Amino acid sequence: MNTEQLNQLVASVKDNVIHWRRHIHANPDLTFHEVDTADYIEKQLSTFGPLKITRPTPNSVVAYLEGDYPGKTYALRGDIDALPITEESEEYFASTKPGVMHACGHDSHTAMLLGAAKVLCQLKHQIHGKVVFIFQHAEEVPPGGAQELVDKGVLDGVEMIFGLHVMPTYPTGQVVIKSGVFSASSDNFDIEIQGRGGHGSMPFLCIDPVVIGAEVVTALQQIISRKLDPQNAPVLTVATFQAGDSYNVIPERAKLAGTLRTHNKNVREKVPELVDQVLAGVTAAHGATYEIKWTRGYTVGNNHPSAFDIAQKVTRQYVGESALQITDTPLFGSEDFSSYQEKIPGCFLLVGSGNEAIGATYGVHNPKFKLDEDAMQIGVKLHVGLIHHLLIA
Repeated sequence: MNTEQLNQLVASVKDNVIHWRRHIHANPDLTFHEVDTADYIEKQLSTFGPLKITRPTPNSVVAYLEGDYPGKTYALRGDIDALPITEESEEYFASTKPGVMHACGHDSHTAMLLGAAKVLCQLKHQIHGKVVFIFQHAEEVPPGGAQELVDKGVLDGVEMIFGLHVMPTYPTGQVVIKSGVFSASSDNFDIEIQGRGGHGSMPFLCIDPVVIGAEVVTALQQIISRKLDPQNAPVLTVATFQAGDSYNVIPERAKLAGTLRTHNKNVREKVPELVDQVLAGVTAAHGATYEIKWTRGYTVGNNHPSAFDIAQKVTRQYVGESALQITDTPLFGSEDFSSYQEKIPGCFLLVGSGNEAIGATYGVHNPKFKLDEDAMQIGVKLHVGLIHHLLIA
């Protein structure tokens, strides 16, 4: 099958892909609550024909397509969960659930993978091997759905895995890939500083956790600027600071919370030690105490060289040489696709979905997020092209 024939097959499912995406967009499900979305996916897959459809968890779907000839097994992954965001996109198919929105494009990832499954079912008689379609729950919140599915054995016997993510910061028509580290690890922390409260007019009788907390916020940034090699510098963000509820009362305690993002495993292990040193020093100097809790998130995402090589070849062949953008800059965002990559080789590709003419300019996790639906044709083409390259060509 040549590129033109593949393009025709992909074009034949365009209306389906748009319909699926808009239905899922209008009916989003939050992380770990995607049962209705999974039911919808299973219903669509059941109409495609030669698929073995499974539900490893109630809120995920994994489908298997076995070709007519023996061969290796490859996996394609799409995530399906939405975010706790009130939609402001003004799309006519906007979320019907208050406070829940597909603001990260997972609705399109699901629709693109459904489109690829529909096309590849038509090519069953040419496939040498097996394709695993993973419709994964819970990408947005650690511990995430990827590790759960890995633990349930969905990658057993799989040679390699590929995933896509729409990205409005790149224009529609671009496909962006990076070899090696492509995304950051993500860990969250909660700090509680215990002081001694009292009247705001007599701070000398108190141990003020607000002042101590402010000092901690400043001191934590010195970890990044003064304690670590700038070539491996992570992002350490204090995102919340909560203390007190009165104009003239110094509170007993202050609570801080934030996130650590890094591309280096050694730095990931080192920073919590340095944070603890800062907290111990600052609080001791003021006579306060502290507690800190770390919640481990996703690991560093790493595109395997062989998978990266296949992905760039397929992009050049089926999307076009001018579409391919190879970057040297990893994201500080995190992705639980990394859990698959710790098990087997894999590659994660970014599909440009930005289009100023239609207002698709807002970043992911923004309530005004929009998607240029033309980008989904490229995503389906990549999914199908990867399998064609590996199991048919």
